[in-house]
This record gives sequence, structure tokens and C-alpha cells, in this order.
Amino acid sequence: MTARAPFPPPYRDVTIGGLLTNLAAAIPNNEALVFAATGRRMTFASLEAEARIVARGLLALGVGRGDRVAVWATNLPEWIVLMFALGRIGAILVTVNTALRAREIDYLLRQSESSILVTINGHRGIDYIAELRQTGALDRRLPHLRHIIHLPRTVDDPCPEGLMPYARLAGMGAAVSEAELSARESEVGIDDIINMQYTSGTTGFPKGVMLSSRNIVNNGYWLGEGLGYTVTDRLCLCVPLFHCFGCVIGVLGAFTHGACLCPIESFDAWQTLNTIERERCTAVYGVPTMFLAELDDPEFHRFDLSSLRTGVMAGALCPEPLMRRAIDEMNLREMTIVYGLTEASPGITQTSRFDSIANRTQTVGQVLPEMEVRIIDPANGEMLPAGVPGELCVRGYNVMRGYYNNAAATAAAIDPEGWLRTGDQATIDGSGYVCITGRIKDLIIRGGENISPGEIEDRLRQHPAVSDASVYAIASRFFGEEVAASVRLRPGMEIDEEELREFCREGLARFKVPRHLRFVGDFPTTASGKIQKFRLREQHESELAD
Repeated sequence: MTARAPFPPPYRDVTIGGLLTNLAAAIPNNEALVFAATGRRMTFASLEAEARIVARGLLALGVGRGDRVAVWATNLPEWIVLMFALGRIGAILVTVNTALRAREIDYLLRQSESSILVTINGHRGIDYIAELRQTGALDRRLPHLRHIIHLPRTVDDPCPEGLMPYARLAGMGAAVSEAELSARESEVGIDDIINMQYTSGTTGFPKGVMLSSRNIVNNGYWLGEGLGYTVTDRLCLCVPLFHCFGCVIGVLGAFTHGACLCPIESFDAWQTLNTIERERCTAVYGVPTMFLAELDDPEFHRFDLSSLRTGVMAGALCPEPLMRRAIDEMNLREMTIVYGLTEASPGITQTSRFDSIANRTQTVGQVLPEMEVRIIDPANGEMLPAGVPGELCVRGYNVMRGYYNNAAATAAAIDPEGWLRTGDQATIDGSGYVCITGRIKDLIIRGGENISPGEIEDRLRQHPAVSDASVYAIASRFFGEEVAASVRLRPGMEIDEEELREFCREGLARFKVPRHLRFVGDFPTTASGKIQKFRLREQHESELAD
């Protein structure tokens, strides 16, 4: 077990398990978690105690060092308990997007080779148990999956047949001593992989990004430093824990500094505003669409948000009018912008909480400490001078350990000198401020969600009426970008737009379903036959504008 902390937070250069142990020793009676929906409150001491008993239960279940444990759930207290319990025993937390459907969860469980799945009954109209039944997971027909653990959202939420109740872990933990847990924990190093997040690439299915304690604890530390966190801060966390935004910038950004978390189970503007007022939160996070929803809530002006001072807006560029409203109407005078990607743990740059409005809306800030960034010509890898757009690359402690079971993709992303190619086009000015000017990789970012066009194209092509499809982004005032598709039908076949969308909904998460569809006779191509997506986008946007 990690030695008791001789000093108060903030902490860095510790394992994720050691972080919580240090907090429980230094500030045991400080509130760590407050869950508004249930009124549940946990101090750092009680969170440490629960994480330890769950860790012992996982050991009793046979979870070994390096085993993958997937968590498919909303922002529940147990999600955070599992995050620390798994890291403590050297198991790998595989985060799962709550919007996935059967085909997607089947792929994730198989590709990650997860041995345990922890899940709730469902969320926002998706029946997780029914989706798992389609995959064969309930019949243990997935090659590595040994156990499915049911996590209840309420005390009267029944455990489906064939699943193990989460509460049983605590009872099983009695069979494993504290000494056995401590022995396992002593074997876990700061560079061991303890977190795996799936992120969309430019083609095909998502890849498993492998992250260590050094990656995510230290990234949380530096982002928390940028926010000026102390033990007196309280963060309203309304972004999902399954994203790096939630579990790294959120949980670890706060906990490295001993701040309290007030999570929302899933984003709701009214609940977010209510939590900020009731808990006197000093910080709140979100993508621009979340802040817009909060500001436009019909009851916005009834809430007292005077306790707020700072936060993070990420996932898409912040328009200047929205930033001004966040500062003036929500009291977020120290709001910061963070840019990054999952492969970078995720934060790369951050604006200062004292930056000008211009820097907070026209740039994504300066590189975080202990990292290097450079701009290269994506064609030849040569460095470019200040102000010249090229591909942004980053090097430092934050760079992922690689993609799980995908050495080729890892080699393509990280060069032999340790530079991670972000795929984003950017410039850096003479003062070190970074501007993101576009994307070199063909990725859609809708309201903070990374979406692979290739995955949607594969789904569209599965319809018997579809000959080919090309998917791309179209600008959206609300989401930043929306999914759009040009579809070529097979000769003699017909299908309407809504029927094709429904086909997509059956196999894809809702945020991946094309908002805009058009049918074309052919695609514009280069001389080599490559589809010119930018021309499709221009044509589509022109049609929508008419």
C-alpha cells in the first residue's frame, strides 16, 4: 500500500490507487463525492474504504493484473469507486460510451478482450440487456468474457437473470485480506496501463487507447493547476465519465488537488444549474452545447450561480458570444479552454484563467507544462515556422502507451522519437498560443463526441439498397458539426431518408446517425479515383442553404 501522505494535496507522480490513499490520509473528512440524485455523500476516507473493499472483491473474483474490466454505465458513484479499485489492483478500466448499440459493444468487448463487464439496465431508451443478448454475451459466447456484473441505478433496480449483483463484490471481498490487497497494490507501477478508452479513428472501428497512471494523474494535476484548484473547490461534473473529459480533467483534475466532485448522472441543464446552486460549486465543465443549454434553460435566472468562478469548455471551439455569456451570466470569469485528444491523456493546451476574451475564443491556449509541441508539414514531417499551418504534434509524459493490439496504428500515430501526431491542423504564434485551424484526419466532432465517418459508411453500405456512401461533417451552430452523408443507391432501388436513418439507428449510437442525407448519382473524385469529400460537403451545404 502507498505510504501515508506526509503533506496535503496537490499530488502528482503517484498511481491512481496511491492518489486516493494519500487523500484519505491527508484530508479524510473532506467531502469527495456528492451525488445530487440520491443525496449520497462520501468523504475521502469513506471513498478509500469502499474502493478497497471493492478491490478485494475483484481479487476474489479472479481479476488479475492487466485484466480488462469494461464499465458501461452513467455517472454513478460506483463508476468512480471502480476507477480507483481497478487501478489499485493493476486491472485496466475499459470505459464504454453509454450510447453504444449491440454491434458496437460486441466489437469493444471482443477487441479489448474484456473479462468482466459492469453494466446498468439501460439509458435513454437503450435496453443494455437486450443489446447484450444480441451479442451472445449473456450466453457467454464472447471469447474472453467471464462475468457480467449488474450495477443498479436505484435501490429497487432488479438484477437481470444471469448477471451478478454489484453488491456481492463487497461480500466476496471479505475472503481477501488487507495484506493480500496491499501486496497486489505494491506491484502496480506508475507506468502500468490502468485505463483504456476507445476513440474513433479516420476509418474503421474505434481503437483502444492505453493510458497509465503517469499519463492521466499528471495530466489531471496540470489541468487542475491551470484552474487554480484547492481543497475548497467544488466541481459540478456534468460531462460523462466514460470520456477523458470526465474521468481525467474531471475526476483527476479535482482529486489531485483535494477538490470535491458533484457529478450529474447524465447531462441535464436544469439539474446542472440546481446542483451548482445547492452545493455552491465553484467550477463547472462542458462542451459549448452544454453551456448553451444551461444559459437558455427557461428557469436559468432563478438560480444563484454566484459561487462559480472557473471551469473548462472543450470538445469544440467556443464562439465569442457564448464565452461572454458564460462570464457575464454564469459568473465564470476564470473560464478556461482546453484542447487535447484521448491519445494525449487528453489535455495538450489550456488557456489561462486570466487570459483575454480573444485568447479564450480565438486560440486553445498554450502548451501545458512538461510537454513539447511543434507544427510539421504532414507530407514530409519537416518543422514549420511560427504562424504557418501544419499538423500539431506533441511529446511528453502524456502520450499514450499505444493502441491495444494494434501495433501498426500505434506506429503510425507515434514516431520513434516519441512525437504523437494529432491529425489536427494548427498554427502557433510567437507567444506560444495555439490555434486549431482544421483537421488533417477525417474525423467528425459533434458536441464533443468523436465520430468515425468510416464506421457510419460501413453501416450505410450494409443496407441492400445502398451501393456506396460517403460521410462527412456539416457545420452546426448548436453542435459545432453534424453528421452528413451522400448516398448512392443500387440501380432500380429506392429508399427514403427516414427509413435509412432508422436502419442506422438499429446499429449505431444515436449521435452517429446522419442528420443530413442526400442521394447522388455519383461522387466527385480525384484523378486517382479518391472521393473528394470536401466537394460533397460544399454541394450538400449549398443545397441546405437554398
